[in-house]
Amino acid sequence: MPRRSTRLSLTDETAAESDAKRKRLSTGSTVKSTAKKSKYFEGSSSDDPEDSDDSGSAYEGVEVSAGGSDNSNSEPDATESEEEEKPKQKRRGHPASKKTQNHGSDSENEEAVPKPGKGQELWREGVKTGLGPGKEVFIKKPKARDPGGIDYVDDTIHPNTMLFLADLKENNERQWLKAHDADYRISKNDWDTFVDSMTEKIVEKDETIPELPAKDLVFRIYRDVRFSNDPTPYKPHFSAAWSRTGRKGPYAAYYLHLQPGHCFIGSGLWMPEASNLALLRETIDQNSARLKSVLRGEGLRREFFKGIPDDERKAVKAFVSQNQESALKTKPKGYNQDNPNIELLRLRSFTVGKALPDDVFLGPNAQERIGNLIEVLVPFVSD
Repeated sequence: MPRRSTRLSLTDETAAESDAKRKRLSTGSTVKSTAKKSKYFEGSSSDDPEDSDDSGSAYEGVEVSAGGSDNSNSEPDATESEEEEKPKQKRRGHPASKKTQNHGSDSENEEAVPKPGKGQELWREGVKTGLGPGKEVFIKKPKARDPGGIDYVDDTIHPNTMLFLADLKENNERQWLKAHDADYRISKNDWDTFVDSMTEKIVEKDETIPELPAKDLVFRIYRDVRFSNDPTPYKPHFSAAWSRTGRKGPYAAYYLHLQPGHCFIGSGLWMPEASNLALLRETIDQNSARLKSVLRGEGLRREFFKGIPDDERKAVKAFVSQNQESALKTKPKGYNQDNPNIELLRLRSFTVGKALPDDVFLGPNAQERIGNLIEVLVPFVSD
């Protein structure tokens, strides 16, 4: 008698199971099936903080048995379970994330959204800003300091300009200046108008000075920090220079410096280029009497050399002392140590200056008082 085929036996069993399924479907009964747990289902193995929430499954409209058993005796294999769970994992957390964005005030969603830590981006999805739907934030534009009943005029400096420079020295940062841009603009305009008015006075005293606009005379407030040990981005002062070519060029200039507690007036050549310095030293070596005669001037000695007597050696010594900081310690190349003008030849800057009280710029006769000092300096600059 031939043995019954195993294949036929399996076929019969498969057919029997199919008949049983059709009967269950015809009676209308529902069979719940729980997928075998895998790494895609375990919340503890997920990197997403929302997957570890204990509030329940993030899948909406999917029946899942918490006990891990059902009415069916069949168990799907691991491969089939993983294939079914993978596409679901892509959707997991998305409804909750969307819910968090639309209803950021719910207590449940506040637990689901992690607080941003140090260095995390505040703009990333899910971070609360504290603003509800339809709310707006209005940032008021900073206003300038109240003038205090004092009008801004062209021929004097307003007290608020001094206050701004004092504040800038204490808060020399870009963010601070950005927040006080209104004060900066008004203070800079105050200085520019003062310089424009001062130009008319200087042109009257020295005919070699052209009448240039303030933008060609005023120095920028921004510092060049590329080769400096000082990282502060701004100069805590306003300044301007008048020469035959404005604030730039190889010519001697008149200089004004506005800084609370450190205002001063100066003139001459500060650290000229090597070629110009060589010509100047050659001129002094060949004809030093011209420079010494200017230094002995009565007005220069009275206003800039502390009233020294009319003595050539004392006048030269006072001039050298004002430029000693940048002078050479030895003789310059090409000159002998016993040169009678060696003190002047060692210099690398040829300037004279005088400190001014703040009241000089704030007073009603500011430009007249400064103009008188410019008149004393004219021979030193133009001769």
